[in-house]
Amino acid sequence: MSNRFASTQKAIGECDICGFRFKLRELRNIITRGRDTNTKACIECWSADHPQNRQGMFPVHDPQAIQDPRPDFAGYATSRAQIYSGSEFNKLSFVASTAVGQVTVTTS
Repeated sequence: MSNRFASTQKAIGECDICGFRFKLRELRNIITRGRDTNTKACIECWSADHPQNRQGMFPVHDPQAIQDPRPDFAGYATSRAQIYSGSEFNKLSFVASTAVGQVTVTTS
C-alpha cells in the first residue's frame, strides 16, 4: 500500500506571516481559540495560543456570597476591652509577664 502524499523531507514552504521560505516541516500551524486556522508560520512568527483566548469555553464556578452569614456585633470589642479615661488611667499600674521572666511597667 502506498502513501497518498509526497515526502516532505525536501519540500519548501512559505511562511504566511513574513513570506520567507523555510523547509515545510519547520513551519507550524497557528492555533486560535483552540482551532487550527490552516495558516503556517515560521519559528520567529509563530506564537502559542494564549490561555485568555479560551475564556468562556469552560464553565467556571466561583461563588462570592457566604451562605447564612452572621451580622457583625459591635459589642464584642467593648465587652472584652477595659477602657480607662483621664484620671483613672493615671492611677493604674500595669504588670506584664512572659515565659522568659517578669517585666513591671509603671506609668505615672
